[in-house]
Amino acid sequence: MYISRLALDHFRSWEHCVVDFAPGVNILHGANGLGKTNIVEAIEVLSTGSSHRTSSALPLVERGFTSATIRANVGESAVIEAPAGAGADNDAARADGKANDHLHTTTYEATIAARGANRARINGGSSLYMRDIVGRIPSVSFTPEDQRLVTSDPAMRRRFLDQAGALLIPGYMNRLQTCTRIAKQRAALLKQLERAEGDTNAALSGLEIWTGQFIEAGIALTADRNSIIDSLSEPFAAIYDRLAGDESAVVKSAIDSEHQTAHKARLVYEPSFAEVLGDSTGDAPAAISRHFQRIYPGEVARGLNLIGPHRDDMALELEGMPAREFASNGEMWTMALALKMALFEVVVRTSGVTPIVILDDVFAQLDETRRGQILAFAAAQQQVFITVAARSDIPDLNDFGMGLGSVGLNRNEAFNGTTTANIIDVAQLKADSHDGNDQLIAQLQAMRGGGEA
Repeated sequence: MYISRLALDHFRSWEHCVVDFAPGVNILHGANGLGKTNIVEAIEVLSTGSSHRTSSALPLVERGFTSATIRANVGESAVIEAPAGAGADNDAARADGKANDHLHTTTYEATIAARGANRARINGGSSLYMRDIVGRIPSVSFTPEDQRLVTSDPAMRRRFLDQAGALLIPGYMNRLQTCTRIAKQRAALLKQLERAEGDTNAALSGLEIWTGQFIEAGIALTADRNSIIDSLSEPFAAIYDRLAGDESAVVKSAIDSEHQTAHKARLVYEPSFAEVLGDSTGDAPAAISRHFQRIYPGEVARGLNLIGPHRDDMALELEGMPAREFASNGEMWTMALALKMALFEVVVRTSGVTPIVILDDVFAQLDETRRGQILAFAAAQQQVFITVAARSDIPDLNDFGMGLGSVGLNRNEAFNGTTTANIIDVAQLKADSHDGNDQLIAQLQAMRGGGEA
């Protein structure tokens, strides 16, 4: 699976944008502030239904507009199986960047509303819910913020769990939206009770109904998240051990041999509805209900839901200790990389589809060892997007069969005669978006009809 064309309409800083991609490596090069991260963020939103950069849709829409549109033409696997001895023809097919695209191309469209529900279409068809296309273009993003998965507040880890759920569990986004809607309704009633004077029987009756629904929806979401962490735990620990082992080999003289082989990283789910875990008798709903009864005065006084999936967390531990408190900066980065690579591995295992890999301005944040680890991982994938502000931020790619020529305006530059990199100058793309609006609009309209202009 690969994206051959992406079109944006009023998405963040882009009024209009149409950009062609190739299978393999795509490098978006340009100074900070030009909008290269916004381009790969649009792919993330189309893939997972959300962005790691924001918890709401409003920042995704260009200021002064009510909605943004993302369209992507998605083709089948970029890898062409060529017979033995057909190396030159196979390389030419790879360089074309359109392998199999004319045979199996689907256009996915998402309309992001500044306020209200997001909508979607497939091949210009009837309007769908956004959740109906989430997960159909799986992607895994590596970003400068990834280290905060270890150090930041629980909201960022919940966002990771939600994006993972969108890729791994059918119906997850629907259950998440249902739980969120019920939580808002229940919180509104708590605020009403906080301000109430006189008869509150109607509000109390409504609260009882919404509490029952919240418990039911929350238990389903808690079970999903527990399943996600169960799936990620084993590959996360194994990948961390491998990455940390690579690092240890570099500095083995500075650490003892025991710590070179057993790093013991693990994920621990910390649900707010803790009663769900280990519940073999079906008593969780009643236990959670009793919990709500105990905290009712506090909820009314604050006008908030004090327990529920919106307060879940995922702890990352190293050697049995909280990583956010005891891990070094390098260990935190290794844990973050291992977590994203584990998600990639589980998506491949459960769906049979290789996710698109996004490396958004990460090289400037990483030391040489971790740059090599993430490039070795990316080199094996079907489609990779790399954003860089400066050429010096790209490590030497020759060791990974991804040798880099000069980064400039040329596209489809050969990497060692075997691999092709699609080089995109974002400054030129920005200039084209301003100078050729009529042509861009025509291309956008063509994509909405399910074709390529």
